Amino acid sequence: MGTVNTPFWSMEAESLMGDLASSPAGLDAGEARLRLQKMGLNHLGAGKKTGHLSLFLSQFKGPIILLLLIAAGLSAIARDITDAGIILAIVLTSGYLQYREEKKASSVIAALRGMIQVRSSVLRDGKYNEVPSEEIVPGDVVAISAGDIIPGDCLILESNNIFVDEATLTGETFPVEKKEGIIPGDTPLARRTNVLFMGTHAISGTASALIVRTGQDTEFGKVARTLRLRPPETDFERGVRRFGYMLMEWTLLLVIIIFATNVYLKRPFLDAFLFALALAVGFTPQLLPAIISVTLAKGAKRMAEKKVIVTRLASIENFGSMNVLCSDKTGTLTEGVVTLQESIGINGSASGKVLLYAFLNASFESGFTNPMDEAIRDCRGIDISPYRKIGEIPYDFVRKRLTVLLEASGSPLMVTKGAVESVLSVCSMAEDSDGKMLQLAQVKEDLHRRYREMSSQGFRLLGVACKKFEKLERLSGDLEADMVFLGFLVFFDPPKKGVLQAVNTIEDLGINFKMITGDNRFVAAHVSRQIGLEHPLVLTGQAILKMSDEALTRKVNDVDVFAEVEPNQKERIVLALKKAGNVVGYMGDGINDASALHAADAGVSVDTALAVVKDAADIVLLEKGLDVLASGVQEGRNIFANTLKYVMISTSANFGNMFSMACVSPFLPFLPLLPKQILLNNLLTDIPAMAIADDRVDPEMVARPRRWDISQIRRFMVIFGLQSSLFDLLTFAVLLYVLHAAAGEFRTGWFLESAISEILILLVIRTRRPFFRSLPGRYLSVAGLVMVATAVVFILPPLGEFMGFDTIPGIYAAALLAILGLYVATAELTKKIFFRTSTG
Repeated sequence: MGTVNTPFWSMEAESLMGDLASSPAGLDAGEARLRLQKMGLNHLGAGKKTGHLSLFLSQFKGPIILLLLIAAGLSAIARDITDAGIILAIVLTSGYLQYREEKKASSVIAALRGMIQVRSSVLRDGKYNEVPSEEIVPGDVVAISAGDIIPGDCLILESNNIFVDEATLTGETFPVEKKEGIIPGDTPLARRTNVLFMGTHAISGTASALIVRTGQDTEFGKVARTLRLRPPETDFERGVRRFGYMLMEWTLLLVIIIFATNVYLKRPFLDAFLFALALAVGFTPQLLPAIISVTLAKGAKRMAEKKVIVTRLASIENFGSMNVLCSDKTGTLTEGVVTLQESIGINGSASGKVLLYAFLNASFESGFTNPMDEAIRDCRGIDISPYRKIGEIPYDFVRKRLTVLLEASGSPLMVTKGAVESVLSVCSMAEDSDGKMLQLAQVKEDLHRRYREMSSQGFRLLGVACKKFEKLERLSGDLEADMVFLGFLVFFDPPKKGVLQAVNTIEDLGINFKMITGDNRFVAAHVSRQIGLEHPLVLTGQAILKMSDEALTRKVNDVDVFAEVEPNQKERIVLALKKAGNVVGYMGDGINDASALHAADAGVSVDTALAVVKDAADIVLLEKGLDVLASGVQEGRNIFANTLKYVMISTSANFGNMFSMACVSPFLPFLPLLPKQILLNNLLTDIPAMAIADDRVDPEMVARPRRWDISQIRRFMVIFGLQSSLFDLLTFAVLLYVLHAAAGEFRTGWFLESAISEILILLVIRTRRPFFRSLPGRYLSVAGLVMVATAVVFILPPLGEFMGFDTIPGIYAAALLAILGLYVATAELTKKIFFRTSTG
């Protein structure tokens, strides 16, 4: 295959095909496979996958872990190879556990993404086939139609009124018309009218094109490589980031204090350094990324069993914190199977002419498929063979109408169909059922009255108009004027069965439901009442147009229905809701929903949606329906609750341990725990943490939306951490002043108390109920028992000798059990007071 070095938009199609070793019949399947192997997959990630070794090594990239490994190496060089080896083994084991969990999560994610693929129509072996877009290669000939994402930079071979949205690449607001041809090599990117660019999408019309560049060689790939583009940060990801900053501040402060204290007390510098680093590792919830990945992956797997496919895992937890759900109307709240009820003239009587002209318009249009055109084309017995298509002005969301130019018996006829107001705006005359021509002004008020009355009954209306010419060979936009209005098409799309119950369920979950639709205010209000919104507050797109962003942000929370909105206004509404402090979900499946889906915290579409819509969505439903979202919300909240359990348990326990160390270090003639013992304790407490993802969640924990509350987490960490420290100090006092423990016995006693207390306090904190009234999940129960048993094994010979533990008498165990029992009772009381006064 040759390389195209010259600007391909300035080349003849035949010459370019020669350079690419292709032909008008495209490539054969074998050649396409060879090119794919050579060039890699067609996406911006350059087709590289993270290998097992890279994933394993990535578990040790944190600065604290790296410092610990370096310090262990220095310790080995200096004197103590055994201790250094033990520390190294514990760190590697902890890293392996994280690697194993992330590997499992990655496998689940890959399997889920494989279920939802964006595909392209490609000419292979002389016929068009649907192929995953990432397998497209240079030299392929592709067919493009409305709603398709362009799979690579390509030269147009043939076109039919194709308009493309290039906003993601050029910033151009309105769709750009594209057509075949040759243009100069120095033409700026935004003016290359014969080129389709990867990542843009077709709005209307059709085309066939020759793929020239793929992946990172495309214009979009160059931009992504320069800017390192990434999806917008979600509310959940923002919470995780802020939580990380808080931990960094506390860790740095406590490590400096503890390290400085031990150096001041003239303890060996390397021991003090290892001790402080080990505490830092213990304080940091290292497993948080793995816990999040595992819980999300398992949740995504459970959702897939319910025919809900997650394409971006963070969106599951966004479901958990979502408090506003916006939904398109057609196909989501309604059946989406539109039926044509009747065609009527301007006086309200049935009109065959309106039906004929509408059928002509729908039959010859080449834009994207929509339910109304399908309903019109379902009419039988209409002969259109005498008509020949001359041209078309495709539907767009600015004009809101579609025009075709036809010819019959040598007479040109232009037929326009679209939104009633839009069609009326280009008419000056109207024709009644007798063929009499009237000035539009004479009947306009009656037409508006009939339009309002029928819309308020739930019917959707389109207007039909025509214009005849003596001679016309080319259609242009300025000809849409002085047309004759013929009448209305009346459609009915009934509310979906069970939608009222689904909306009620969603609102019972504490989610404010809002409808966003391009339909007129009367239809929207009628449907909203049918789904349970008794007195809906309606805001129209025209009103939104006159509002500033600040005014819209103040208004959006009170509005129930947004009607007559443009596609870009849908995105603006979603952004205003987010700015007003909401976590926003958006559900839609039309080409005009893509930007809103992308802007939402959780965008939801369906598998039958157009490629550009599925690509913008975070979650794709294999079956349409609002009801499945309720289970998705529940799943998201379960995951969020279990993640917060880990965060609160680990940070409070670890903060308590560090605070205890800071308090007791100046008064002990020895280190309270050796660095290897701290790391072992941290590793053992990770065992039950791995099982939190499958823990049971109490119903009250998922009854309403929850978000990251850093101030509450900080309060929880300090209150329960200080309580933990209080019992640590009690343990120290009993060991030192009652039992007169030596250094080895002291470390053994505190190691046991610290390890066992963490699993006991986990059972207390995991629920807001009394712990004995909310049993943990099976895996968590087993993991807790395994952790306690392992801790006991490690203090017994011969492992205890390697770890620096001494055998302790039975009286020590009795004293520790008494302290642990008191600790659990006190924690129960503290929990009750904390959550009673907490808003989280």
